[in-house]
Order: sequence, then C-alpha cells, then structure tokens
Amino acid sequence: MEALAFYAPAAVAATAFLCRLPGLARSRRDPLTLSAGGLLLIAAGVFFFAAPSTIAAVNDLTGVPNFSAPLVYSVLTAFCACCLILVINWRGGDPRTVRRATRCCLVSYTAVIVALVVLFALADAPVERLRDLDTYYANTPCMREMIVLYLTAHSIAVVATSVLCWRWVRQIHGWLRAGVVLMVAGYLLNIVYDAVKFAAVSARWSGRDWDWLSTDVAPPVASLSGMVIGIGFLLPMAGERASSRWQAHRTYRRLEPLWRELRIAAPGTGTVRMRPWAPPELLLTQRRADIHDGLLLLTPHFDADVRRRAHEAALRQGATRQGAAAIADAALAVAAVRAKTGRRPSPGRGSGGRPSRTFVRDDPFDLVEVSGALHHPVVADVLGHPEPAGGADAP
Repeated sequence: MEALAFYAPAAVAATAFLCRLPGLARSRRDPLTLSAGGLLLIAAGVFFFAAPSTIAAVNDLTGVPNFSAPLVYSVLTAFCACCLILVINWRGGDPRTVRRATRCCLVSYTAVIVALVVLFALADAPVERLRDLDTYYANTPCMREMIVLYLTAHSIAVVATSVLCWRWVRQIHGWLRAGVVLMVAGYLLNIVYDAVKFAAVSARWSGRDWDWLSTDVAPPVASLSGMVIGIGFLLPMAGERASSRWQAHRTYRRLEPLWRELRIAAPGTGTVRMRPWAPPELLLTQRRADIHDGLLLLTPHFDADVRRRAHEAALRQGATRQGAAAIADAALAVAAVRAKTGRRPSPGRGSGGRPSRTFVRDDPFDLVEVSGALHHPVVADVLGHPEPAGGADAP
C-alpha cells in the first residue's frame, strides 16, 4: 500500500508525459512546451525514486548504502527548478527578462545538485535508512548540510512559485485561473512538507525525537501536494478542451432544425455518415458543410420580398436588428425550400417576387440564430400570407 502511494502518481505523471510527447517533438524550441514536458517527466521520477522499494533497489544495485539519498534529493531539486521555469515562461513578459530568469534558475539549481552530490561523497553514512534518513543523519557532518541544503532549496522554490502564481491569479480568468489556484494550494502543501521536515530535523539537533513528523506526516503531504499541483497544471488544458468540445456539441445540436429543413429540398444533404463517437468539432464541421451545400442549391429560389416582409414584421414585434435579420433569413430559407419542392412559386415564376441578393450567412453563430428562428411566429405568418404580385420593393 505504501508503494502504491508513490507509484500511482508516478504512473499518472509518466502517462501524461507520454501523451504530450508528440507535441514536445513538434515544439522542440518552445520553452513553455519543454518546461511542461520536463516537469511531468521529473515529477514521475521524484515519486518513482522516492518509493522505499526503489530506494532499496538502487542502493543494492550500486552497492553504496544510501546512494538513493542524493539521487532523490537531486531529482526533487530539478523538479523545483522546472516548476519555477514553467511558471516564469507561462506568465510571459519581456523575452529577455524571461530568458534571464530561466537561466538564473538553471544555474542556481544545477549548483545545488552538484553541492548535494559533493556533500554526500564527503559524508560518512554507512547504515542504510529507507524511511528516516533525514532524522537519523541529522547530526552527521556533511549529511546534515546536505539535508538542510535540499530542504532550503525546496522551500525557496515553492515559496517563490507560490508568490508568482498568486500575483498572476489576479490577472487571469476561467480554467487557467482555476488551475493556478490549485497550483498555489499544492505549493502551500509543499511548504507544510518542508516545515514538518525542518521540525523533525531541528528536534534531533536539540535532542528530542519527533521522527514521526518526517516518517508518518511528511510523505502523505508530499503525495497530496504532487497530485494537486499535477491537476493544477493539467486543468487549464483539459478544461479548455472540454469546454471547446461542449460548445461544438451544443452548436451542432442547435443547428439541427436548419439542417433538417434543408434536407427536405436537398435530399443529398448529410449523406456522409459520421460515427456517433466522432469528435464534436468534426461533427460540427460536417453539419456546417451540409447546411452550406443545401443553401447553395436553394440560391435560385431565394425571394427578397419574403426576406423584406419578415424583417419588417420582426422589427414591428420588437425584435432587435440582429434578431430580425435572423428571422428574415429563416423565412428566406423556408420559403426557398417550399419553392424548390413545389409548395410555393419560385421568384420570377408568378410569385411577383424577385431573387434575393442576400445570402443566408454561413457564420456558425449566425446560422445558430437562423436555425433557432425557423419556428418563430413571424416566419409562419409571412409564409402563410404571401404578398400579392407587384408588392412594395425590398429595401
């Protein structure tokens, strides 16, 4: 069960990294994309190498007791650097400032990793400790300094990242804001982790035993913070994608009345069958294409007089200019369908009307309004009471 608490988040982060791998290959020079990919990969490494079973395996493989200590601390330090670099590039700003801040993070945390390795090489730590190394070696020369260094570097990174994110959260909205708020919560949990670790180590310095803080409290806090931060990074992308798909599906459904109306006069409309589980964006594109093709077939039957009368009637009933235009286009389309199917004379064939030079708009949102106006009372009234031949000219 303890191993699952480490390997499960490692698997989630590794899977997310593999899903983003094609994008990373396409955007090898984009700092933001590279930072996000590196963060996911290193996050998977942190949880994988921090698992007690992995620690024991690495120690056995290398033949060096506690070899995993500088390895885990180095990977965790690299994770801190990636978090800072990602937030710096995510916020944007002056490119020179962003590059300078990125370079400063890389140099600083690379120096910390080198110092961790050197301190471990100088230390005397012959007894393998899988879960309580921080407190067991809290008073050992060089090991003590290594432990304090990694905790200090981690604390500085999470505090700086929290401050940057919190300042940024006031300037953003929507899914991005929700994701950044979650990231701030995750980094605050990291601060709790560091505080608990420092308390346990400090207790050892004063001769007290608070090891349970390091062994029992810190690990679940770290796992929870990792999950919260991971969700915070993924939420904006997943949320925007879900919103986009929902909007496409909603538009697709709202266009159905107009699509069905046009199929009466153009049976070939919509002959391409899409699978129900096809992406909503693809379904919407196909439906718009079907509607556009149907309108093209009806162009010779458009009657400008019908559109004019519907527009005037809609305005008289209090419709806005945009709403009246949608109602007028709906009446134009329905009249053209009736004319093509023989239920109404076409313009120029005894109707007294004249072909319209105004085409029904093909913008998706305009078409949604037209589709919604098909059953408006004005449409039925205008089509049910055609104007006598020689009626007033359209404006």
